[in-house]
Amino acid sequence: MLMRRIAFFIWTAGFAGLVPVAPGTAGSVVGLVLLILVRAAKNDWIEALVLVVVVVVGTWSASVAERHYRREDPGEVVVDEVAGMMLTLLWLPSGWVPFLIGFLAFRFFDIVKPFPARLAERLPGGWGVMADDLVAGLYGYASVWTALWLLPAGVT
Repeated sequence: MLMRRIAFFIWTAGFAGLVPVAPGTAGSVVGLVLLILVRAAKNDWIEALVLVVVVVVGTWSASVAERHYRREDPGEVVVDEVAGMMLTLLWLPSGWVPFLIGFLAFRFFDIVKPFPARLAERLPGGWGVMADDLVAGLYGYASVWTALWLLPAGVT
Protein backbone atom coordinates (compact mmCIF):
# COMPACT_ATOMS: atom_id res chain seq x y z
CA MET A 1 0.00 0.00 0.00
CA LEU A 2 2.82 2.42 0.86
CA MET A 3 4.61 1.65 -2.41
CA ARG A 4 1.43 2.34 -4.40
CA ARG A 5 1.05 5.71 -2.62
CA ILE A 6 4.64 6.58 -3.43
CA ALA A 7 4.10 5.50 -7.04
CA PHE A 8 0.89 7.59 -7.18
CA PHE A 9 2.75 10.69 -5.97
CA ILE A 10 5.41 10.08 -8.63
CA TRP A 11 3.11 9.24 -11.57
CA THR A 12 0.96 12.31 -10.87
CA ALA A 13 4.11 14.46 -10.42
CA GLY A 14 3.01 15.65 -7.02
CA PHE A 15 -0.70 15.55 -7.95
CA ALA A 16 -0.32 17.68 -11.14
CA GLY A 17 -1.79 14.76 -13.08
CA LEU A 18 -5.06 15.26 -11.22
CA VAL A 19 -5.61 18.72 -12.75
CA PRO A 20 -8.93 18.42 -14.61
CA VAL A 21 -7.85 20.40 -17.68
CA ALA A 22 -4.56 19.78 -19.54
CA PRO A 23 -2.80 17.55 -17.00
CA GLY A 24 0.08 17.03 -19.46
CA THR A 25 0.69 20.76 -19.50
CA ALA A 26 0.60 20.80 -15.70
CA GLY A 27 3.16 17.98 -15.65
CA SER A 28 5.36 19.97 -18.04
CA VAL A 29 5.21 22.94 -15.67
CA VAL A 30 6.35 20.64 -12.85
CA GLY A 31 9.25 19.52 -15.05
CA LEU A 32 10.25 23.12 -15.73
CA VAL A 33 10.06 24.04 -12.04
CA LEU A 34 12.09 20.96 -11.08
CA LEU A 35 14.70 21.88 -13.67
CA ILE A 36 14.95 25.44 -12.30
CA LEU A 37 15.37 24.09 -8.77
CA VAL A 38 18.04 21.60 -9.85
CA ARG A 39 19.94 24.30 -11.72
CA ALA A 40 20.35 26.18 -8.45
CA ALA A 41 23.05 23.59 -7.67
CA LYS A 42 25.01 24.91 -10.68
CA ASN A 43 26.19 21.42 -11.60
CA ASP A 44 25.41 19.99 -15.05
CA TRP A 45 25.93 16.43 -13.87
CA ILE A 46 23.35 16.79 -11.10
CA GLU A 47 20.90 17.98 -13.76
CA ALA A 48 21.60 14.84 -15.80
CA LEU A 49 21.44 12.61 -12.73
CA VAL A 50 18.05 14.00 -11.69
CA LEU A 51 16.75 13.40 -15.23
CA VAL A 52 17.94 9.77 -15.10
CA VAL A 53 16.29 9.29 -11.69
CA VAL A 54 13.02 10.81 -12.99
CA VAL A 55 13.09 8.46 -15.99
CA VAL A 56 13.81 5.36 -13.88
CA VAL A 57 11.30 5.99 -11.09
CA GLY A 58 8.84 7.41 -13.61
CA THR A 59 8.97 4.24 -15.70
CA TRP A 60 8.37 2.14 -12.59
CA SER A 61 5.49 4.31 -11.37
CA ALA A 62 3.89 4.47 -14.83
CA SER A 63 3.87 0.64 -14.89
CA VAL A 64 2.18 0.63 -11.48
CA ALA A 65 -0.33 3.20 -12.75
CA GLU A 66 -1.24 1.10 -15.79
CA ARG A 67 -1.97 -1.86 -13.53
CA HIS A 68 -3.92 0.38 -11.13
CA TYR A 69 -6.12 1.97 -13.82
CA ARG A 70 -6.19 -1.20 -15.97
CA ARG A 71 -5.44 0.75 -19.15
CA GLU A 72 -2.43 1.92 -21.13
CA ASP A 73 -0.98 5.39 -20.58
CA PRO A 74 -3.60 6.81 -18.19
CA GLY A 75 -4.03 10.58 -18.38
CA GLU A 76 -3.18 10.95 -14.70
CA VAL A 77 0.38 9.84 -15.44
CA VAL A 78 2.39 13.01 -16.07
CA VAL A 79 5.83 12.05 -14.77
CA ASP A 80 6.66 11.38 -18.42
CA GLU A 81 6.04 15.07 -19.17
CA VAL A 82 8.38 15.97 -16.30
CA ALA A 83 11.13 13.87 -17.89
CA GLY A 84 10.44 15.13 -21.41
CA MET A 85 10.48 18.76 -20.29
CA MET A 86 13.75 18.27 -18.44
CA LEU A 87 15.31 16.55 -21.48
CA THR A 88 14.16 19.40 -23.72
CA LEU A 89 16.26 21.89 -21.74
CA LEU A 90 19.10 19.62 -20.58
CA TRP A 91 22.32 21.65 -20.41
CA LEU A 92 20.87 24.50 -22.48
CA PRO A 93 21.14 28.07 -21.19
CA SER A 94 18.72 29.27 -18.51
CA GLY A 95 16.44 32.22 -19.09
CA TRP A 96 12.89 33.00 -20.00
CA VAL A 97 13.52 32.79 -23.78
CA PRO A 98 14.94 29.24 -23.82
CA PHE A 99 12.42 28.13 -21.20
CA LEU A 100 9.47 29.51 -23.20
CA ILE A 101 10.72 28.08 -26.49
CA GLY A 102 11.43 24.74 -24.82
CA PHE A 103 8.06 24.59 -23.10
CA LEU A 104 6.13 25.36 -26.29
CA ALA A 105 8.28 23.05 -28.44
CA PHE A 106 7.98 20.16 -26.01
CA ARG A 107 4.20 20.52 -25.68
CA PHE A 108 3.88 20.65 -29.48
CA PHE A 109 5.96 17.52 -30.06
CA ASP A 110 4.32 15.70 -27.15
CA ILE A 111 0.90 16.30 -28.69
CA VAL A 112 1.85 15.71 -32.36
CA LYS A 113 4.08 12.68 -31.61
CA PRO A 114 6.34 12.75 -34.69
CA PHE A 115 8.22 9.62 -35.73
CA PRO A 116 9.39 7.62 -33.80
CA ALA A 117 7.35 8.86 -30.80
CA ARG A 118 4.17 7.02 -31.74
CA LEU A 119 6.22 3.87 -32.31
CA ALA A 120 7.99 4.30 -28.95
CA GLU A 121 4.57 4.55 -27.29
CA ARG A 122 4.00 0.88 -28.15
CA LEU A 123 6.76 -0.32 -25.84
CA PRO A 124 5.37 -2.38 -22.95
CA GLY A 125 4.33 -0.90 -19.61
CA GLY A 126 5.95 2.21 -18.24
CA TRP A 127 8.59 2.15 -20.98
CA GLY A 128 5.98 3.08 -23.59
CA VAL A 129 4.53 5.80 -21.36
CA MET A 130 7.96 7.34 -20.87
CA ALA A 131 9.56 6.74 -24.28
CA ASP A 132 7.26 8.86 -26.44
CA ASP A 133 7.82 11.88 -24.17
CA LEU A 134 11.57 11.37 -24.30
CA VAL A 135 11.37 11.41 -28.10
CA ALA A 136 9.31 14.61 -27.87
CA GLY A 137 11.98 15.96 -25.51
CA LEU A 138 14.71 15.25 -28.07
CA TYR A 139 12.72 17.08 -30.75
CA GLY A 140 12.18 19.92 -28.29
CA TYR A 141 15.90 20.02 -27.46
CA ALA A 142 16.81 20.28 -31.14
CA SER A 143 14.22 23.05 -31.58
CA VAL A 144 15.51 25.11 -28.65
CA TRP A 145 19.13 24.63 -29.69
CA THR A 146 18.29 25.73 -33.26
CA ALA A 147 16.22 28.71 -32.10
CA LEU A 148 18.99 29.90 -29.78
CA TRP A 149 21.52 29.54 -32.58
CA LEU A 150 19.32 31.59 -34.93
CA LEU A 151 18.41 34.32 -32.43
CA PRO A 152 20.61 37.42 -32.32
CA ALA A 153 23.16 37.54 -29.52
CA GLY A 154 21.84 39.06 -26.30
CA VAL A 155 18.20 38.00 -26.82
CA THR A 156 18.43 35.16 -24.35
